[in-house]
Amino acid sequence: MSVIVTVSVLIIAVVSLLVLIALVVFVVGIYNSLVSMNVNIDKAGSNIDVLTKQRFDEIPNLVEVCKGYMKHEKETLEGVIAARNFFLNSKEVYDKVKADVVLEKALTSLFALSENYPNLKANEEFIHLQQRVTALENSIAERREFYNYTVALFNTRIQQIPDIVVARCLNYKPKQMFHSDIGDFRASGIYFKRG
Repeated sequence: MSVIVTVSVLIIAVVSLLVLIALVVFVVGIYNSLVSMNVNIDKAGSNIDVLTKQRFDEIPNLVEVCKGYMKHEKETLEGVIAARNFFLNSKEVYDKVKADVVLEKALTSLFALSENYPNLKANEEFIHLQQRVTALENSIAERREFYNYTVALFNTRIQQIPDIVVARCLNYKPKQMFHSDIGDFRASGIYFKRG
């Protein structure tokens, strides 16, 4: 009888140990997955920032080329430079996003106005800079899409059972998503608040 009890206790101990190991492996898997997603979000945000800075670095060259041709469009050119300077002096994410949106609108106006200046449109340096800025804008849009996709996955995971338990232990909160209009820059359906 004692052999049966010993075997039963041993079986229960082994099964309990296997269940505990499976549970630990499961929790570690969730932990690693959430950490990886969080790192990918930071990386995607940094990629956007790098491309945005590259685009802002092209602005002085673009404005300089346009100055010679667009003497009557001083306000538009100053608006582009002002948006660039605002971005460079911004410390907060909100201000950088706002500056980026302002710059996109200013560049759209600048490129639209360039249609009125055939000599400018024919200038090789202008064409090169316009293509470079447009390519950077397209890359930024693609990176924002990837960022939003990753943020959406992360925000969903940290609110689902059982991931929510690990997310709360890590103090993970929903991340902000990019939207094309500064008024729609939201974090999980809540307007992004400055400060």
